[in-house]
Amino acid sequence: MIATLLWALIGGVIIGVLARLILPGRQNISMVATISIGFIAALVGGVIADFLGVGETRGIDWIRHGIQIGLAILFVWVFTRLASRDAEKRSVER
Repeated sequence: MIATLLWALIGGVIIGVLARLILPGRQNISMVATISIGFIAALVGGVIADFLGVGETRGIDWIRHGIQIGLAILFVWVFTRLASRDAEKRSVER
């Protein structure tokens, strides 16, 4: 269990950064948010890949990693939209 979380954290750093690089435009989110999003995407993507039966294959698990990166891109996009909407509300309230 601890090894799974540790690998998800290490993979989450890479996955979160890749998601931000792939997603066009500027994302005004912190590195902590990026790593957290990558960590969550790594865990959820691993569960989805296991459910689909492609979580453990011979060699590199390209399908699992594709699912994880796709989720990270989606999560970064959603988080960026929510953060910018929240920032707009705060600027209007002032």
